[in-house]
Amino acid sequence: MDAYREFLGLGIAGNFALHLAQAGELEDFKEIITADEAAPKGMFPFYLPKHVLGAKEILSTYPFSSSTIQLPDDKVNVQAEPEVALICDFIYENNTLLKIIPTHFGAYNDCSIRVAGASKISDKKNWGKNSKGVSQNLLEIDKFSDGGIMDSYSICSFLKRDGNIHAYGEDVELKGYSYFYEKLLEWMVKQINTQEDFGPLEHLSNYIAACNHPSKAIISIGATRYTLYGEHTFLQDGDEVIIMLYNNITTNASSLLEMVEANAPLLEGTSLLKQKVRL
Repeated sequence: MDAYREFLGLGIAGNFALHLAQAGELEDFKEIITADEAAPKGMFPFYLPKHVLGAKEILSTYPFSSSTIQLPDDKVNVQAEPEVALICDFIYENNTLLKIIPTHFGAYNDCSIRVAGASKISDKKNWGKNSKGVSQNLLEIDKFSDGGIMDSYSICSFLKRDGNIHAYGEDVELKGYSYFYEKLLEWMVKQINTQEDFGPLEHLSNYIAACNHPSKAIISIGATRYTLYGEHTFLQDGDEVIIMLYNNITTNASSLLEMVEANAPLLEGTSLLKQKVRL
């Protein structure tokens, strides 16, 4: 999967209620003051298409796969993070980000290392090749606002281990994100232009300038809540992560999972990410 080599890769922290607490990351953000209680905590880079002075070198390693998660060499805990990826156009004016235009969305795994005391969020996000997951089944966005295609979509996720399938993330509607549609776009533009190097966050506008202002980006808009099983289960060699975005009017998670397990053709309008976990 080479489609995103020239894209900027950014993620959002704290855009779904309770996830940060489940992930053990609330302490990381204790000094971050947000505009309102529901606001995300900030954004982080997980892939930079060029080597950037001042950024960790690993961030320029291409991390995406649609089939594999490669566990780190270190003996650390790793969790899948089921979420939505937006494929976006970036519009600039005088080298300042002016507008973000989402064109497609898809199932995404913001797979993350769970380690206390990391200096930056990005330290947990890219440890090399095959450390991130994005579906090959992307869905076109008609409009990123109320009344658009995403109104009727939900996300669900599962972990298959030793032949048994467990619900990993909660089955939730995309409109359950704290910030979504126009509110999310406005927040992201402001955050990218103004976020400073502080606490777990990094100076994104400097990175973007050093990458010659990429016109394309893949943005993961925040991990959803875990089930009790998902919250306390870390990935192991041989596991299989399954993340699906689906139209909740025309189908449901159980029916889709049966189809995936039977290797049946995907229902039209479904975005599936299925990754084998490897050492």
